[in-house]
Amino acid sequence: MTAAPQTLYLIDASMYVFRAWHSMPDEFFDVEGHPVNAVHGFARFLLEFIERTHARHAVAAFDIALTSSFRNAIYPAYKANRDPAPPELKRQFEYCRELAATFGLAVLADATYEADDLIGSVQAAMRPHAFRAVIVSADKDFGQLLGAGDEQWDYARGQRWGAAGVPARLGVEATQVIDYLAITGDATDNIPGVPGIGAKGAAALLAHFGNLETLLARVDEVPFLRVRGAKSLAAKLHAHAGQARMSRQLATIALDAPVPRSPEALQRQAPDAAALDTLFERLKIGPITRNRAHQILTMDNPA
Repeated sequence: MTAAPQTLYLIDASMYVFRAWHSMPDEFFDVEGHPVNAVHGFARFLLEFIERTHARHAVAAFDIALTSSFRNAIYPAYKANRDPAPPELKRQFEYCRELAATFGLAVLADATYEADDLIGSVQAAMRPHAFRAVIVSADKDFGQLLGAGDEQWDYARGQRWGAAGVPARLGVEATQVIDYLAITGDATDNIPGVPGIGAKGAAALLAHFGNLETLLARVDEVPFLRVRGAKSLAAKLHAHAGQARMSRQLATIALDAPVPRSPEALQRQAPDAAALDTLFERLKIGPITRNRAHQILTMDNPA
């Protein structure tokens, strides 16, 4: 009898740091007087996550490749629309990585690969070890990673879905998410896509042709589709075929980033009580959260 797959939680950590930065009041400071509101919020998120999931294997993946991603070599304007994190937040990201590690999670960050790539690469590395992935993020890009048994979890909204839930959100199958993004582009990441073709048009085209390459190979058939503005869609695809292919490269989550490749390296570790207290002292985290952390991390120790 085949054993049930183990669950690997893959946290898109930067998303939850930013969420804490925007939601927590600016009234928390470390021992040197620097703001740490995002760190306090992120600590609460992690503690609640551990308490709810009892995760045995968990990864917190952080973005540090805003302008140094391998995608910038493909398209220099990639993410050029994003402002760098202000110094006070950049310092907090360093604290959050330290906090996640002190809580016993495997922490990943890379100057070339983004958090999405680290998550995808860990997921791919753990498939032969019979793990199913739960990707903790609201980012639509992760739909491309959902295979049998995998889930995406929008933690803040309390929503979870597998590959079968992608069409209700994007109008395409999970296996078509990359091609969908290649056509629509992604304003958040400054991926251009095909100008003038939106979500509905992209979904209609992929429903008929299946994938981007087939669509581009048979683009002369597009004007005859029973799709609104079919002739215009064909002209746009003709004009921007190269840009669509480039956008597909940008939207594809890498599966070959340098990540741990053994389940043991991803197992949540027992907390070091002294290190935890030292960090809490630096962050000026109060006794209520401190006691809760010790209780959760000690009582729910999977190692």
